[in-house]
Amino acid sequence: MNTQRSGDTTLKEAIGRLAKAVGMLEAAADGRLEKEQDYAEAEAEVQRMGADRARLAQEIDKAEARAERLAEVNREVSRRLVTAMETIRAVLDR
Repeated sequence: MNTQRSGDTTLKEAIGRLAKAVGMLEAAADGRLEKEQDYAEAEAEVQRMGADRARLAQEIDKAEARAERLAEVNREVSRRLVTAMETIRAVLDR
């Protein structure tokens, strides 16, 4: 009868160790799945950031082109104002 109890105790211990190992395996698998999900989310964020960067680069190019056109117009307006002022001075000096 003592052998029966010893066998029962050993079996209970083995079942306990097995349950603990299965629990640890499940926790490790859950952790791995969470990390993979985090990685997928990070990858999606990198893709969004890349798209934003490309869009912003295009907007900057457009803004720079517009600024250059405005600078050209500004130079032309300044040239015309100088010409107009010189013409007015010439008329007043007569």
